[in-house]
Order: sequence, then structure tokens, then C-alpha cells
Amino acid sequence: MRTLCASTLIGEFFVIGFAGLVAMKDPDLTMGTVWTVSGVAMFLCLVLCGLITRPGGVALGWALQIALIASGLAVPAMFFMGAVFAALWWASVHYGRKIDEAKARFAAMSEAAAATGSAAGTSGT
Repeated sequence: MRTLCASTLIGEFFVIGFAGLVAMKDPDLTMGTVWTVSGVAMFLCLVLCGLITRPGGVALGWALQIALIASGLAVPAMFFMGAVFAALWWASVHYGRKIDEAKARFAAMSEAAAATGSAAGTSGT
């Protein structure tokens, strides 16, 4: 799950940065507002990449996604982007867990096969 969630966060980092550049063209928004919202969100994406495997890391990811949706109050385009990011986050967590379960099953089968193979090889000697 770590790899999939971290990849999603890095993708969000870049999209938010590019969206900040586009949002600066909006005459209703100040550069300070845009970069406060974008900069904080980008920083949190990077920090969360390192915290994702720690207890509460996934919950912090959800908090970030909710904050991104709420940042639409300052930069209206973030309502849509935040909703898309929340959907991506759900997919990353959901499918990341499935991938982790499959990897654990495969590792257990490999261990069992290796133990069986080594036991069979030592019993004849």
C-alpha cells in the first residue's frame, strides 16, 4: 500500500503545483492566496509520503483529502480537484491493501514451498 499511496501523493503534489500556476491567472485570486493553499497542500503531500506506513498515516491521508476539498473555499477549482484526489486516495488505499494481501500470500506460499523443498532434500540424507 505504501508505494501506491505515496505515488498518489506525489501525483497530487505535481497537479496541485501546476494548478497553482493556472490559478494565478484568475483575477479574483491573489498570488498569496493561491500559493498559501497550494504550497501548504504540496508540503503536506510530501510529508505524508514518509508517514504513510506509520500508525494513523492513512487517516492523515484522508484528512489531507478533506482539507483539499475544503480549500475550494479559497480557490474554487479545488472543490473539483479535491474530490478527484479523494477518489484516487480511496483507490490507492483499497487496491494497495489488496496488493499487500496478495504479496503476503505469495510470500507465505514461497516460504512453505522452500521449507517443503528443504525438508524433502534433508530427509534423504
